[in-house]
Amino acid sequence: MKDITYRAVETLSAVSLIAAEDTRHSKKLLNHYGIKKPLISYYEYNRFTRIPQIIAHLNDGKDVAVISDAGTPGISDPAYKLTRAAITADIKVETIPGPSAVLASLIASGLPSDRFLFEGFLPPKKGRKKRLNALKDEQATIVFYESPRRLKRTLQDIGEIIGDRPAVVTRELTKMNEEIIRGTVS
Repeated sequence: MKDITYRAVETLSAVSLIAAEDTRHSKKLLNHYGIKKPLISYYEYNRFTRIPQIIAHLNDGKDVAVISDAGTPGISDPAYKLTRAAITADIKVETIPGPSAVLASLIASGLPSDRFLFEGFLPPKKGRKKRLNALKDEQATIVFYESPRRLKRTLQDIGEIIGDRPAVVTRELTKMNEEIIRGTVS
């Protein structure tokens, strides 16, 4: 909660509607900062109905803020689809930079950051090895997102396909249970 910027708090306090990935999670943040604004859910599985509603709200001259469960909206979440719809509708989109797990992990890793590739989540099964094979010769630092339950399998797949190279696993960065493990893929 402390990673949010002053500008983001100001923006959330000023808009007429907040679209949140998980309203229950977001209410904690909003309550912490005393922000009382209408809140609607916007996530992957309701985007087909929500995007037209949000675009209509924007076309009425009102403003909307989009927040995600963690990090910056639009990075490995469905916010980019709403952004694309707004751009297509010729609606001005303003970004408020904020916490980013991609950049925080890259910085904490100590791995080269002059060139990096963000791959997000690998497919759980189908297409996973194909995607890793496409990265086999990549020399830049590669950043992946992965769930704790799939991490071991992912590291095994990376080791088999990309090879044993320096690796860092980060978890809960900037939070009480922050964990950084440095070593190699194996």
